[in-house]
Amino acid sequence: MCRLFGLHAGPRPVRATFWLLNAPDSLSVQSRREPDGAGIGTFDAAGKAHVAKQPLAAWEDHAFAREARDLRSTTFLAHVRYASTGALTMVNTHPFEQDGRLFAHNGVFHGLEQLDQRLTELGVMDLVLGQSDSERLFALITAETRRAAGDVGAGIVQAIAWIARELPVFSLNFILSTATDMWALRYPAIHPLFMLERDPASPPDPPAPLDARSKRIHTRSTELARSPHVLFATEPMDHNPGWRPLGAGELVHVDAELAVTSTVPFPDAPAHPLTLADLEPAAAASQKP
Repeated sequence: MCRLFGLHAGPRPVRATFWLLNAPDSLSVQSRREPDGAGIGTFDAAGKAHVAKQPLAAWEDHAFAREARDLRSTTFLAHVRYASTGALTMVNTHPFEQDGRLFAHNGVFHGLEQLDQRLTELGVMDLVLGQSDSERLFALITAETRRAAGDVGAGIVQAIAWIARELPVFSLNFILSTATDMWALRYPAIHPLFMLERDPASPPDPPAPLDARSKRIHTRSTELARSPHVLFATEPMDHNPGWRPLGAGELVHVDAELAVTSTVPFPDAPAHPLTLADLEPAAAASQKP
């Protein structure tokens, strides 16, 4: 299953060091089930998006995955991919960038020919450079955001509502980020997605650095030891009891000042739900925990 991680540091850029595929047993795991891509997205002081990513396969160098990347940004978006749709190429590797925003997705859905027709009608098919369902999902959100005069939240709601109504859906979990705002969606109740509002002013004392770990993503920041921040992840990444799962259909928005808004615009299941049995073997394998 793909791994998502989002970090919103608030209004001031901070430095965070990322390691990908940092599990103690990662080398032995890689020999049996190799990740298909890894990437980190950030924003510079001018708000311009930057993406460092690499399509990884069993025959390729693991240096990118092992390398510590010392990055500075107000928001961070990391992703480790297990491919469900599309070749193991750079254009199919997350995060994706469109209109200065970054996007990473964990899930799969069908009906790409119908979606391509919709993207063509909306005049955004040129945004799709690869074969993945994820990039097409992002393109539909981008199109609807443009139609909503730049309102990303409205664009997300319109795009997901169309897919949930028109296409067969297994999972649409994603994180979308700008330099100032972050959105996270869990839909439907297939894959988990967790969030943590971390306030270093609360115990322990003295404040501890951020040190968030999963089997695939690890980030550390001493600069976040004394400032609030919000995290999203596919699984809780430390022992903080404040991690909470997003509900099915829940959309969370974090603004530039770390104000969190939660809505449930998708209370119902997709009109055409998929199960693992409906997926091709490679896609089904990519969606297992």
